[in-house]
Amino acid sequence: MFTGIVEILGTVTRLEKQDDTSSGGGGTSLTISGAGEILGDCHLGDSIAVNGTCLTVTEFDKDSFKVGVAPETLRRTNLGSLQQNSKVNLERAVSASTRMGGHFVQGHVDTIATILSVTPDGNALTFRFQPRDKSILRYIVEKGYVTLDGASLTVTKVQDGEDGWWEVMMIAYTQEKVVTATKKAGDEVNIEVDMVGKYVEKSVEGYFQGKTGGDIAILEKMVTRLVDERLKSQGK
Repeated sequence: MFTGIVEILGTVTRLEKQDDTSSGGGGTSLTISGAGEILGDCHLGDSIAVNGTCLTVTEFDKDSFKVGVAPETLRRTNLGSLQQNSKVNLERAVSASTRMGGHFVQGHVDTIATILSVTPDGNALTFRFQPRDKSILRYIVEKGYVTLDGASLTVTKVQDGEDGWWEVMMIAYTQEKVVTATKKAGDEVNIEVDMVGKYVEKSVEGYFQGKTGGDIAILEKMVTRLVDERLKSQGK
């Protein structure tokens, strides 16, 4: 479990494709350097989020660590596009004393999203993203959380539909701390939606499965009322 608060940026110094050793994971293995700040309490088998992907430490020294990236992870994430000297976001798994500055992040990437645009707003930047898997848009809500390459950010605007997208605003401080700030339109980022939405969806589906038409009617009335209240609050 992680918080989505990136601790440091590391650098990919070695990338081995089809590393079949026990420390390679049967896919691509990555050696990430410049990570000494988060390795003081490291142990073999610890979890570190690399661009929002929970990976297991298989080797480490004072400055660097190695992780294996399995084929399924390569298919799901943008880690397969990393090259030597690529910068990556790093965060250790939470401890009992960790401040919950972001939100509950699992490190399980749901899909990849493409940056549609990057727009300056004062010294902040507004990023617009479109997901490869459009079904995750139902979990993206305005003022809710979304994890981008492991960084917890707040959604500022959402457009649903087949060509749907969402936006986040990145303040100047955050721009200095995460790799996403250096990306441009056309680049890809790892996306993990807020897992709370998934649990709520499954609970509601389970409750109404096999229920009568009267129960469905009650739900429809509730949704209609909430939509009407939202429209009134927006003056529409």
